[in-house]
Amino acid sequence: MNYINGLHFNNVRGDIFGGLTAAVVALPLALAMGVASGAGPIAGIYGAIFVGFFAALFGGTPAQVSGPTGPMTVVMALIFTQYTSLYPNDPATGAALAFTVVMMGGLFQILFGVLRVGKFIEFVPHPVVSGFMSGIGVIIILIQIGPLLGHATSAKPIEAVQMMPEFFSNIHNSSLILALIALAIVYSVPKFVPKLNKMMPSPLLALVVGTMAYMFFMKDSGAPILGNIPTGFPAPQLPTIMLEHLPDMIKSALILAALGAIDSLLTSLVADNITRTHHKSDRELIGQGIGNTVAGIFGGLPGAGATMRTVVNVKAGGLTPISGALHAVILLIIVLGGGELAANIPKAVLAGILVKVGTDIIDWDYLKRLKTAPKAGVLLMVTVLLMTVFIDLIMAVATGMVMASMIFMKRMSDLQHESALAVNLPTDETPINEHEKAILNEARGRILLYHMEGPLSFGAAKGMVRRLAHFSEYDSLVIDLSGVPSVDFTSAMAINDMIRDTLASSDRFVFLVGLRPNVKAFLDTQGTLEPVDSSHIYDERAAALCHAARVINIDPDACKPD
Repeated sequence: MNYINGLHFNNVRGDIFGGLTAAVVALPLALAMGVASGAGPIAGIYGAIFVGFFAALFGGTPAQVSGPTGPMTVVMALIFTQYTSLYPNDPATGAALAFTVVMMGGLFQILFGVLRVGKFIEFVPHPVVSGFMSGIGVIIILIQIGPLLGHATSAKPIEAVQMMPEFFSNIHNSSLILALIALAIVYSVPKFVPKLNKMMPSPLLALVVGTMAYMFFMKDSGAPILGNIPTGFPAPQLPTIMLEHLPDMIKSALILAALGAIDSLLTSLVADNITRTHHKSDRELIGQGIGNTVAGIFGGLPGAGATMRTVVNVKAGGLTPISGALHAVILLIIVLGGGELAANIPKAVLAGILVKVGTDIIDWDYLKRLKTAPKAGVLLMVTVLLMTVFIDLIMAVATGMVMASMIFMKRMSDLQHESALAVNLPTDETPINEHEKAILNEARGRILLYHMEGPLSFGAAKGMVRRLAHFSEYDSLVIDLSGVPSVDFTSAMAINDMIRDTLASSDRFVFLVGLRPNVKAFLDTQGTLEPVDSSHIYDERAAALCHAARVINIDPDACKPD
């Protein structure tokens, strides 16, 4: 059995370069996300180490690099604030509860993988994903406005919006200058100096330049900095569970698990596209779950597959789990010996780096297509975006999925209605053969042929009955289901109503045509076929039409033997 998916040693040189480059990119992002979460910069580094290492070893996407991501950090910030606020005099207890939620989220992800839930992520429509990810990007930008101007981070976007008048009326000039330096570097260097960006990724360059600017020119300005950062290997912590908080903890853990699954598998698709490989989604969920569980034990942020770090890794030559694991080992070495070097990093610089992360997460490609995109998809995207920013992350996705399902069912029912054929007086354009047209024409409207195509679902049930109600002057009803591969309970009940309503008149008859074995068995178990005479069930439509004519005392020439 291959315990490490995609592991081989034919690309060691490329994997070493990929791991080194990914670590360089991950360092400033992990620090920034740790600060943004409220758990501290070291929590971001620990998250990058443990999620990155174990997701690489046990995941299903060989070239993927994992660690704290924007979406996961936003959720963790809410969770951390929620539980630490419950114990203002004992923040350690609140933090322990928050990291227990991270452990639980990891265990849920492992369960998702074992239950093979990974394939269902593919059913999330693009407008829902686009609205959700864009909403996350907006949240990241909003909550970084305060640090950009020298103020504390706001955990909630609404709170950040409400505080903006105060932020802008009391700007810390040194912080703003440092933030502008960072913003200028992260936005301009990749575009205008790509060779420099390749040598030193723009987030790291912004971190170095911003920190040096602070140390040489603004040391006494009072700009907020990271301060002392713990060094050394973290001590493991046992889960802290309090029964009164357990329902909320489970809910929070499920949100983390679901978001991490979506975030990781979307990045896995990106990795597949650039490496021309195919990831194993359920195995990826198990690897991410193990990484997040271990991260929670050691006080690290939850993480997921990180798109930027994965792309950088592949472009630098990384193709196997060696590169992802190596990136985590390099970060661990930095933590063990370089904590003091990070103490003077200004928070405004990290905020500038995170603003770039936020704008990168926003789905600009979809926003550019708003004028030409289907209106239903645009409504879906905008609804999910606004709910993500201003209401609740999981509620946004749930609402989006419900709306998408309703839109899908409407489209499917419309297609089923369009494909249905209800005719008693055929024309030259009616899609039946000449023999069948002759029978219906000779019956002069007394035979109604009702033909349906495709799988019948509850969405089309009402329309089926409503369409039949448009016809009243007929004596024999021929229901043709030869093009129907399956029916559900609601559509079976609709067919049942059509049959019984027709037979309610003593001088009317019903015939069924083309029942496939599974359809016939299902209709039989629901009692739908009970009122229909067994001699009125046919395999061929023409034979059923001839019988339908004879029972109303018509003997068309088309039914007479040659």
